[in-house]
Amino acid sequence: MATFVVGIDIGGTNTKFGIVNKEGTIMAQDRLLTNKHEDVEEFIVELHEKLSPMIEKAGGTKNCLGIGIGAPNGNYYTGNIEYAANLKWRGIIPFARMVSEKMGLPVKLTNDANAAAMGEMKYGCAKNMKHFITITLGTGVGSGIVIDGKILLGHDGFAGELGHTIVRPGGRLHKGTGIKGSLESYASATGVRETALEMLTQHPEVESLLRDYSINELTSQSVYDCAMKGDKIANEIFEFTGHILGEALANFVMFSSPEAIILFGGLTKAGDLIMNPTRQSMEANLIQIFKNKVTLMYSDLQEADAAILGASALVWD
Repeated sequence: MATFVVGIDIGGTNTKFGIVNKEGTIMAQDRLLTNKHEDVEEFIVELHEKLSPMIEKAGGTKNCLGIGIGAPNGNYYTGNIEYAANLKWRGIIPFARMVSEKMGLPVKLTNDANAAAMGEMKYGCAKNMKHFITITLGTGVGSGIVIDGKILLGHDGFAGELGHTIVRPGGRLHKGTGIKGSLESYASATGVRETALEMLTQHPEVESLLRDYSINELTSQSVYDCAMKGDKIANEIFEFTGHILGEALANFVMFSSPEAIILFGGLTKAGDLIMNPTRQSMEANLIQIFKNKVTLMYSDLQEADAAILGASALVWD
């Protein structure tokens, strides 16, 4: 009987992978640079070289149920990575098949945000939930929607791209998609930086600690640091971001009526600075039948481990 699975998270910069047992303990893990290889086959060769000894040490392929992979634009139905903007490998890549052939194990692949939702359902705070949404607030805005205990995939495997929904028609340009006014343009770490640059330009008369940073130095972390010191503009940036995020979450609630919305990712480290305006805005924009029904909460999975656990949950499912 299989005693472990492999979880792999393909990121734009790093790929993390680990050996995971049924209890959700990562027994061993490692990483490699995703963007080091122009050729996907060379990437898989390096992955094999690093992962094979870990599998052997854990008991060999006979004790491994399979490999789960979370990847940008990963299609659960086909096992392909399709037109991922932040990867060097262009077009449609039959990634699951290629890894399966190289490793000699069955492989399941899905979108990285859906993998995160699977991880919450198997190992995290959504263990007993059948209706919830995960929102990842990082460089972008990822999302996974669970209805009746199943990930919402749509007819083509790409349902649930809530970060690309339009929240400000004709608004801020998203450089990666060419779309104007999407949620990701405002509620991501990148969006917070853009808002900071805009507010500093629009209010040159207002003193701010943020003006001590060069354009290249200014990040969402800078905004948080200044907000914690009481900086007026920095606090307004989080109010503005939370207001837009809350509006969007209200729309998502009225679409799927989840028990909870689980927030994850670097931007959540801002704590109440982002959570309070988000919750207030969400409740203010809900019709009566949805008010005070949805729990807005943080993931309780360790950020460093969550991606690997989420990918591994695909196999145990």
